[in-house]
Amino acid sequence: MNNGKKDSAILLMHCPDRKGIVADVTEFLNNNNGNIITLDEHVDRLANVFFMRIEWELDSFMIPREKIADFFEILIAGKYQMTWNIYFSNQRPRMAIYVSKLSHCLYDILSRVYAGEWEVELPLIISNHDLLSPVARQFGIPFHVFRKNQENKQEMETQELGLLQREKINFIVLARYMQVLSEQFISHFPNKIINIHHSFLPAFPGAKPYHMAYERGVKIIGATSHYVTGELDAGPIIDQDVVRITHRDHVDKMIMKGKDVEKLVLSRAILMHLQRRTLVYGNRTVVFN
Repeated sequence: MNNGKKDSAILLMHCPDRKGIVADVTEFLNNNNGNIITLDEHVDRLANVFFMRIEWELDSFMIPREKIADFFEILIAGKYQMTWNIYFSNQRPRMAIYVSKLSHCLYDILSRVYAGEWEVELPLIISNHDLLSPVARQFGIPFHVFRKNQENKQEMETQELGLLQREKINFIVLARYMQVLSEQFISHFPNKIINIHHSFLPAFPGAKPYHMAYERGVKIIGATSHYVTGELDAGPIIDQDVVRITHRDHVDKMIMKGKDVEKLVLSRAILMHLQRRTLVYGNRTVVFN
């Protein structure tokens, strides 16, 4: 849902830091009648890298949208050796959700999509079990099951990639999907697979993190949302949060609190990705407010 907003374009960019970048970019937009809506910038002093996100309205912009990239590359990006991407507000990303047996993150995402909170299309849900298929039917979303094991994993991922390609999927959300994706699969969606991890990384790995945390008597538990890379649970972090724990919180209550924070952290990460507020550099992210 557009909420009456005018069509806009967003540029995300990074390059070696030097004088004049902001002036040249804003002058390029102003000279072509671009009304700037937001501008956010950051300089990594240690790496000497400049980061920027800038959004402007397109209704009176003098360069046709199909030509903006060419003009920007010739006039600005090449001069500053920029790595950059342009996005348009009228292009709704297409998201696929991967789930296993836990439903709390899935329900939270579906409620937000159904309520029109996000500018996104959700053509399908993929799982390695059929347990959550009734949830998908409840919301009228096609549900696909790919039962994976060590022998058929490559074949199943090939079939999944074919389905994702046919449905023109732009990014994937792992909503507590309990399977490890291969590096070959991940390579098709670089920095476009969002995962939620059930702890404040790095901490308490394994199948029973809350039990381990309980045994340690922790005072906080948390959740981490990150982009997926070939190294397990080590991709660029998008968002994190924590919740307080006391000696009165046994495992069941910790799990309940953990699920709540997982939902919120994952949904915030999805929204930041949809709004083009995340810029990956190396194994870190710059997340613009």
